[in-house]
Amino acid sequence: MRGTRKYQHVIETPDPGKWELAGYEESLPISEKSNPMTRELDKADPSQLVQLLRDCDAEIFQEEDENLIHYHRLYSESVLKTMGDVAKRVQEVLKNPDDSLVVLSGCGTSGRLALLLANSFNGLLKGLHKTPCYCYIMSGGDRSIVTSQESSEDNPQLGAQELEKVCEGKKNVLFIGISCGLSAPFIAGQLDFCMRHLDVYLPVLVGFNPVSMARNERIEGWHSSFRQVAERLQTLHDSQKGFILNPAVGPEGVSGSSRMKGGSATKILLETLLLVAHKAESNVPVTEKCLLEILRTYERAHKVTYSQSKKIAALMKQTATSLQKKGHLYILGWGTLGLVGIMDAVECVPTYQADWRDVRGFITGGYHSIENKEGDLSSLGPEFSISHEDFVKNVLPSVSETDTVLLIFTLDDDLNQIEKLVALVKEKTSNIQVICHATAGQYLPNSLKKTIPSIIGLTWPILFLEYEGAFIQKFQRELSTKWILDTVTSGAYTLRGKIFRNFMVDFKINNSKLFHRATSVLQRLTGQSQQRCTEVLLQSIYGEQTLSEQIRNTTIAGHVEAAASQDKVLPVAIVSLLRSCTIQDSRSRINSSLSIRSAIESSMNVPGRKRGAEDSESR
Repeated sequence: MRGTRKYQHVIETPDPGKWELAGYEESLPISEKSNPMTRELDKADPSQLVQLLRDCDAEIFQEEDENLIHYHRLYSESVLKTMGDVAKRVQEVLKNPDDSLVVLSGCGTSGRLALLLANSFNGLLKGLHKTPCYCYIMSGGDRSIVTSQESSEDNPQLGAQELEKVCEGKKNVLFIGISCGLSAPFIAGQLDFCMRHLDVYLPVLVGFNPVSMARNERIEGWHSSFRQVAERLQTLHDSQKGFILNPAVGPEGVSGSSRMKGGSATKILLETLLLVAHKAESNVPVTEKCLLEILRTYERAHKVTYSQSKKIAALMKQTATSLQKKGHLYILGWGTLGLVGIMDAVECVPTYQADWRDVRGFITGGYHSIENKEGDLSSLGPEFSISHEDFVKNVLPSVSETDTVLLIFTLDDDLNQIEKLVALVKEKTSNIQVICHATAGQYLPNSLKKTIPSIIGLTWPILFLEYEGAFIQKFQRELSTKWILDTVTSGAYTLRGKIFRNFMVDFKINNSKLFHRATSVLQRLTGQSQQRCTEVLLQSIYGEQTLSEQIRNTTIAGHVEAAASQDKVLPVAIVSLLRSCTIQDSRSRINSSLSIRSAIESSMNVPGRKRGAEDSESR
């Protein structure tokens, strides 16, 4: 099939990987598999890290290969057809916005993207003097914009309640539930609610696993599993009473970290079909050609972004140095690029068990620019202070040479304001970096260029398009910024020893998905049984070598609640299993090691330890 399509790739994508072969980690969904491409990510230098993560991002755009397992990819005929079908249904909402609504909902990264997309397309409508008809839902509410609220993801009843509340009085609701791994109970509850009220709701599920790989454990306190909900939705597909958009985009560069490729693919897929729906409103028919033209622009964004790989690697190295010296990365962005910066900063907390002060994002205009439903949240605590004014007033006085400050803007933003901020920051640290987006023919003023030592300059072609098409450049810049930040922070924490091979080994276990992921990582690194791995994980959570019957009989929700207040739960369990030592001894070894990675690496090489499947595969 490769090379025979009328559509040709803008970028060169990697050859199909081992993960597409029958039998490769077959017990795991694609979103949780270990990407063979990044198997030794933890041994890479900054330049190699950028190259590996670039190639992983490129997998989003790969076509399916008939010689391998038949996973439907983004460019599969069936996926493009479903995107077109959903676009036509969005078009119906746009024709009758007073009684209708498009709801985008998600947890964590997916919820933040739901906010970003809803506001973008409401902005598009406002510019045309039309009624906004997009709404977002985030598990955990607006607090999730700037802090990690992972536990609320496990509540399907709450998801349904939130959906019913925002849709009150509407006669036609197109609901888009985003769950990259087809696993979030919050989204399952909303899809179930939609399917019980098909007279009003059209449910659409977006994720990146086949339905057969959706999580199949029954959701605690509820009547079914996510897979059962997805299978019910699948039966509605032929009658077009529901849709599933789930192209395979390959395992994450950092195993299971769906904030990366999953988030990017979500943005690409939904912006493409929604833009096509809006173009159709202007009497441009929904066609495969329209979809492909827009998808091609995202491929170009990948090419433009990673043309700056050398400078991205330098930013990654500087960030890692700051974090290693107990410094910080402060990301100051303008417009929606500021929101992209906040998103990346927040996601470092659960992914790498980072302190919320390690990486922080700020946006010009604060909550007014974000346009969130609950308004200004800065009174909730210092971590909710996100405006540039907050940074200058509360953070800048304590900035030092160990810190890195990153400014992200376009040449259409207020350059005088940017120059003043640069001058203030330079009084505190010389580690100033910039991501600057320009349109062809625009140039950074010399006065600003001279004051900034390192600039990642991204120049985009002039687009002579209709009004809706003009949003493509905005979306390209957001995605480009996201790719850079994902790569920089993931690479920096890898260099800090937070990754072993390509596994997250120090994430916060604060929902059921992460509990199951922790058990899976333990199995894969130690070769022990699921029962044994679960037992040692519980020992690490509770700090007890002998588990009481009460602990053994506690629900996963109870274990998650107990784990929320603990640190290094997973690495302690890994070292304990590898060394057959007590939890206390394991914690002591980790605390005295240079990094978590080095503690695990040295435990892997203990004389007499039996090699597991993961060990033999990695050699």
